[in-house]
Amino acid sequence: MNPLSSRREFMVRGSEAAVATAALATLPGVHTSAAVEKETVRLGLIGCGGMLNGHLGWMIERKSDVSFGWVCDVDPGRVESTSKRIEGFQAIAPQHTSRYEDVLADGDVDAVIIATPHHWHAPIAIAALAQGKDTYIEKPISHVYDEGPKVIAAAEKYGRVVQHGSQMRSSPVTQQAGKLLADGIIGEVKVARAWTAELRNAVSPLPDSQPPRGVDYERWLGPAPERAFSEQRFHGTWRMFRDYGNGEIGDDGIHDIDMARWGLGDPALPTRVTARGSRMMLHGHFSEYPDNMHVIFEYPDERMLVYENYPFTEYGLHGFDNGNVFYGTDGYMVFSRRGAFSVYLGKKGEKGPTESKDARTERGYHEHMEEFLSAVRSRSATKAPADVAHGSCALVHFGEIAYRTGRQLDFDLDTEKFVDCDEANEMLGKPYRAPYVLPEV
Repeated sequence: MNPLSSRREFMVRGSEAAVATAALATLPGVHTSAAVEKETVRLGLIGCGGMLNGHLGWMIERKSDVSFGWVCDVDPGRVESTSKRIEGFQAIAPQHTSRYEDVLADGDVDAVIIATPHHWHAPIAIAALAQGKDTYIEKPISHVYDEGPKVIAAAEKYGRVVQHGSQMRSSPVTQQAGKLLADGIIGEVKVARAWTAELRNAVSPLPDSQPPRGVDYERWLGPAPERAFSEQRFHGTWRMFRDYGNGEIGDDGIHDIDMARWGLGDPALPTRVTARGSRMMLHGHFSEYPDNMHVIFEYPDERMLVYENYPFTEYGLHGFDNGNVFYGTDGYMVFSRRGAFSVYLGKKGEKGPTESKDARTERGYHEHMEEFLSAVRSRSATKAPADVAHGSCALVHFGEIAYRTGRQLDFDLDTEKFVDCDEANEMLGKPYRAPYVLPEV
């Protein structure tokens, strides 16, 4: 095999990005087609939890050329606390709402940041794109597989910029590691491994209760099935329920899976998936997901991506609680989204290059958002557009489906269906509770 294949894959990605940039450049930017790089981007903030407030803090700290037109959340307490953080950054206070439709209806809003629970990501994103808003979508871009292609179609149809919240793609550490891989330092990358190895504790289920005062719980549920309120089905811990989240693999795991796929050169979808999982130690835990998973994704060119999740360790693997290994024909690279990488070469595993001191621990958060804002102004491409995001998020959904069916699954790339498994194909989509249906594209 040619050890420069890895380099060619990275070059192909660069060419595809150039084509996307050229296409976006023909579209109108902020306010007018004469938008210039320094023009202020007017943002709507939708879903005011910890991740969005992290983005907000970075933009305020770095004095980004933005203004905040709207703050939207079904919890008025979160709306208020987020708005207070904006005080002093801009003279005019943002408008408040619990309805994302109010944000999208404002013609002065250029772009939105969507940081809701997962089950709301695609419905709001598709509606935002249709309203002409460029869209930053926190991970994962979809709650189920079938939503991904619809977000891609909406971005293409309405000519909008999309950035997925896979921030490590913008980290200086990632850029340094990517250049080494493109130069073929470890030869052809044959296998990419991703893991989450963090100690978790079992938490017993809580009884149903009343929603906090002022919370629009009906709208919080949105397209999800009607359920009685529980503290565990709300802030933070909602991700442990299939109605709203995607478990560990779709929470922390998607970051490392995305980097594993990046290390393989962002291949298209796998054609075979196997998975196992169990209650290894968190017996009685309220989560609907297993506390450990091991998933193998096989691609048409016979390369593999492996995802592992272990809840019993604080020591991590290769020194990292979250990380990757890229196994090449001439060596391997240990990479972590904590902001580090190391290369080991040849039969004796001789140490090769590592990250530069100035880039160490860099995780790409502010760089990723600034790239999005720049793309809104200039109509350039982003590092994590909708199609790239779907290729990674599909692995989350495939892994979960393979685990739930308990069998090896073959995926037909032409029909985008699993072969001879109606049960698995049923899980590619989901029903939506009226009136919160998925918008048509």
